[in-house]
Amino acid sequence: MWLSDKIKSITPSATLSITSLAKQMKKDGEDVVILAAGEPDFDTPDIIKQAAIKAINDGFTKYTPASGTLTLKSEICRKLKKDNGLDYEPGQIVVSNGAKHSIYNALQAICNPGDEVLIVPPYWVSYPEMVKLAGAVSVVVEVDEANRFKTEVSALEKAVTNKTKALILNSPSNPAGVIYNKAELLAIAAFCLEKNILVISDEIYEKIIYDGKEHFSIASCSEEMKNSTILVNGMSKSYSMTGWRIGYIAANKEIVSLVSSLQSHATSNPCSISQVAAETALTADLDDELKKNSDIFQARRDAILEMFKDEDKISCLVPSGAFYMFCDISKCGMGSLEFAKKLLDEKKVAVIPGGPFGDDRFIRISFATDSDTLEKGINRIKEWIN
Repeated sequence: MWLSDKIKSITPSATLSITSLAKQMKKDGEDVVILAAGEPDFDTPDIIKQAAIKAINDGFTKYTPASGTLTLKSEICRKLKKDNGLDYEPGQIVVSNGAKHSIYNALQAICNPGDEVLIVPPYWVSYPEMVKLAGAVSVVVEVDEANRFKTEVSALEKAVTNKTKALILNSPSNPAGVIYNKAELLAIAAFCLEKNILVISDEIYEKIIYDGKEHFSIASCSEEMKNSTILVNGMSKSYSMTGWRIGYIAANKEIVSLVSSLQSHATSNPCSISQVAAETALTADLDDELKKNSDIFQARRDAILEMFKDEDKISCLVPSGAFYMFCDISKCGMGSLEFAKKLLDEKKVAVIPGGPFGDDRFIRISFATDSDTLEKGINRIKEWIN
């Protein structure tokens, strides 16, 4: 049977496959500790759930405009002004089925066959595959490990060619929790403007930040940079709304027009009920709850660092945001996939191998789970590696 070579070349998501396997093992009665999930363990706030229930009871269950409702777009614009100092109009917003869908749409809209897209390791596993689906080529830029896996203008200069179309920038990042400060982003922005490179700025972990650090969007560097940025965000991580599937882009009207056209034929509108829920999330006074959740994540991060502090065979980067620990297992004498498979098989602990993130020396541990589960899982890892 002649099937799509392009789709056959795509690698399934390592995070989803391992998490799915671990959940099935747990369902089958095995004592599995899952430290792999990329979603908060907190429930969606009640006020958001109640808004969705009301939307159902009110019959808001029909098609909406393909790019999202005007009321939700307006609230996204208000959020971007309040949190990021950015002025957008509703006509510069497209609401999609999650931030992943938003990034996919953006790449489809801007890439031509053979275009090159710069990605920064360690990167989210879906970036290279989505670039491939857009007919483009991923170019992995150098990072400074001493500077916590950040890229710099000097590294970007080495990676740029006359085929470079875009840079995907993720801050705070998955899997390493890297945050770029304002000075770093101003330098990257100036370089991208000089080279006429678009930036896809993935800011989905914006609200999950530690140690008093602040999020700064590269789109706010200048009006010119805003016009060259496709800002991606959504409801999944900050508001514990992973299953609701609402993400969005903010971009110039030319890009938004292309994304809107693509989405109208590919998926039509995102879920009408989820859009109401997202609108409520953005209008409700939830800042204190989000801050409390972030503080809990930070306490869990610190607990993991304490548990691993005397361990010789594994060392962990200290994340400044998101809810993952990227841990160096190179002294254990095996690659990340072998490590993850053996750990799950022999100690019933699920972690994500670092290979699909671009660095086979590492594994990713999610601390989006309760403290008792974390302690149980980390102790098993320590026992196993020794």
